[in-house]
Amino acid sequence: MNATAEKAIEIAGGRLARLLQPLRGSLSRRLLVLTVLFVMLAEVLIFVPSVANFRLNWLEQRLAAAQIASLALEARPGNMVSPELREELLQNAQVYAVALHRDDARRLVLSEDMPPTVDKIFDLRGMTAMDLVMDAFETIFEGEGRIVLVTGQPRFGAGESIEIVFDETPLCRALVQYGKNIFLLSLFISIITAGLVYLVLHFVLVRPMRRLTGNMVAFRRNPEDARRVIAPSDRADEIGVAERELSLMQKEIRATLTQKAHLAALGAAVSKINHDLRNILASAQLISDRMGAIDDPAVQHLAPRLIASIDRASDLCTKSLRFGRADEPAPQRRNIPLASLADEVAEAAWAETDPIRWINEVPRDLVVDADPDQLFRLLLNLARNAAQALTEEAAGRTRGGEIRISAQRAADHVHIDISDTGPGLPPKAREHLFEPFSGSGRAGGTGLGLAIAAELARMHGGDIELLRSDASGTTFRICIPDDASTPHGPGEMELVARRPA
Repeated sequence: MNATAEKAIEIAGGRLARLLQPLRGSLSRRLLVLTVLFVMLAEVLIFVPSVANFRLNWLEQRLAAAQIASLALEARPGNMVSPELREELLQNAQVYAVALHRDDARRLVLSEDMPPTVDKIFDLRGMTAMDLVMDAFETIFEGEGRIVLVTGQPRFGAGESIEIVFDETPLCRALVQYGKNIFLLSLFISIITAGLVYLVLHFVLVRPMRRLTGNMVAFRRNPEDARRVIAPSDRADEIGVAERELSLMQKEIRATLTQKAHLAALGAAVSKINHDLRNILASAQLISDRMGAIDDPAVQHLAPRLIASIDRASDLCTKSLRFGRADEPAPQRRNIPLASLADEVAEAAWAETDPIRWINEVPRDLVVDADPDQLFRLLLNLARNAAQALTEEAAGRTRGGEIRISAQRAADHVHIDISDTGPGLPPKAREHLFEPFSGSGRAGGTGLGLAIAAELARMHGGDIELLRSDASGTTFRICIPDDASTPHGPGEMELVARRPA
């Protein structure tokens, strides 16, 4: 491509960009421009048949005038008139010659002595709408000075047809003037219509949309400022619905941001407290270990309880720090035998001296597609919660019971059920289940175990739910779907030894 062609393309692109510039502005500008364009388009669709109809009416008037002029000859003996009268009749009819077809004979009624040569012949009988449109625009574009012969149907049955020869210049001028008038009228109607539509839609749609968008921008810049929340109007249409929903969403976002800020501050404080508290607990654990070696019945009776309390406090610190981490790694999934993993969970969830019976009903050949460490933590949290419910002291004695784990495969996912024979969860705990610091089922609990378990299940694309909780016990169900990218051959099973952190 040479430089001239590239320059031409660049100029054409610049002109197109300038033409489209009005459509790139605000909604008001687009609305005004598009309304004018659409009204003009509608007027163009009306203009084309109007021009054709104008030409047809003009020609029919000339035919009628020529027929009236020919009637003057019918009243004269021998159809003879003086040259002066003939010239006057032709000038009044604005034609050069008139011919009638009657009784299968053509008779020249009026004519100049030397009529001009005909350039174009038109027959109005049987013409279609498209023919009339094409002929009308041909008349406009041919210009002035053309001599035409037009054949039409005479009025009142005065014959089979009538022919006239005339100069098309007056018709061409009339068509051009008619086109100008239609264009100016269309432009005037377009401007008036566009202005009215613009004003109505500006106040009904554009101004409310500007208010919405302006409020969104202001709220994004400072969502914590309560003054940035939009005050919805009482409109009952879609704009009113959008305002009310935006107001509710902004209020929820503000509440969430406030809660997140409080939790972040609380998390920072808890992290600092945990750091110091774990050092204190480490020292207390060393002292409790030494106390356990003292050969004193009272000390031997109290030492296990002291050690268990210190262990629970240390475990609480560990859970709090682990829950506060935002960089939980993505699951490293593989096929693992669930029954063996469940046995490891039982060994780590409670002491051998606790009055708990563990029932593992997981099929030995069942494998689950999951991260072994994260699934171990998930099951361990649920098992420890169940064990704590079974080992709480009631009426001066330690409550015992059993914990049962079962699993089954359903299509492309595995259902794991963990149930216990404890007293069940209180109503308050069921209302805030899986919420940290709210969903604990025992006094002094934090609910972090269930919150962490739910988070780990969701990281695998699964879920955890409470199936039942009553006086006969509690059952949780974990759903772990398979990962399509994980191979499921028998040689891919792996079990990694884990110990609680």
